[in-house]
Amino acid sequence: MKAGLNISGINAEVMPGQWEYQIGPVGGLDLGDETHLSRWLLHRLGEDFGIVITFHPKPMKGDWNGTGGHTNYSTKSMRQPGGMVPIDAAIERLSKCHPEHMAVYGIGNDERMTGKHETCDINTFRSGTADRGASIRIPLPVQLKGYGYLEDRRPAANVDPYQVARLLIKNTLL
Repeated sequence: MKAGLNISGINAEVMPGQWEYQIGPVGGLDLGDETHLSRWLLHRLGEDFGIVITFHPKPMKGDWNGTGGHTNYSTKSMRQPGGMVPIDAAIERLSKCHPEHMAVYGIGNDERMTGKHETCDINTFRSGTADRGASIRIPLPVQLKGYGYLEDRRPAANVDPYQVARLLIKNTLL
């Protein structure tokens, strides 16, 4: 991309007109910088082309998936053979501070995290392998390989990415 962003993927979502893109892999500060810059660029392009851009967690009421800011997270030890041990330890630690994360994981996230549409209920913490309805998902290839990363599926699309990075680091490493 000409803007120099590390966009590693893009795909259509469930709701008509809904698209997502993935930034990374990058570190915590770059995650915040690149997410904010990408959002600004999308809004500017929307102005030029008459397209409405929203990061609201539930942009359209009804029987649709919302809009998440799912975050893949790993440490060096998680990405090495035997990495499931630190991944499981991180998930255990995250299970103990779920309300702290939910308090900053996006305005209106309660509209998205209802326990339906591939989400966990906002007040419930659950993890699982290949479980798109879990708070924290371990992708099947990671489980099979025995190392890799975890996916925090709780953040809303309008989340402050610096807060996500801060809390993941604080609550899994410190």
